[in-house]
Amino acid sequence: MNDTYHILTIAGSLRENSSTAHVLRAAEKLGQGTLVFTRYLGLASLPAFDDHEEIPAAVADFKQQIQAADAVLICTPEYAFGVPGALKNALDWTISSGEFVNKPVGLITASTRGESAHASLLLTLSAISAIVPEGASLLVPFIRSKIDAAGNITDWETRRGLSTVIENLVRALQE
Repeated sequence: MNDTYHILTIAGSLRENSSTAHVLRAAEKLGQGTLVFTRYLGLASLPAFDDHEEIPAAVADFKQQIQAADAVLICTPEYAFGVPGALKNALDWTISSGEFVNKPVGLITASTRGESAHASLLLTLSAISAIVPEGASLLVPFIRSKIDAAGNITDWETRRGLSTVIENLVRALQE
């Protein structure tokens, strides 16, 4: 059994100080000791999806980081009732190459509402054959009312839900 697992985190928002980045930082604190987190910071540098045979260097790096990870943790906002374009574009780059096939993925949607993006992203993850373990998915509506100015999660239910996502992602890795 593995003592340490490598988790690649992806924030659906491009802003470093976004609510989704704060949620991922909180997840990193919860997983200290058992999990090693690497934040994927190249979302904005990925070119628009093109199924041309030549793979751009930024895309090759993204795919390599997914392959190297034991699991992926995504935290995304909802934009116009959907998945942010940069995140959807990144996932589109993996459709035919299989980096997410049977890869455990935790999904957190943290937005004002979020239901539409959450459902859409779950559907996309199933299309690329990612495995979202039971209990490793969380919808956090009205996220801005649940974090303080420093980005700390102040809502007990949100902290507990995030802890549950991490626990279930680890459980899936141990099976």
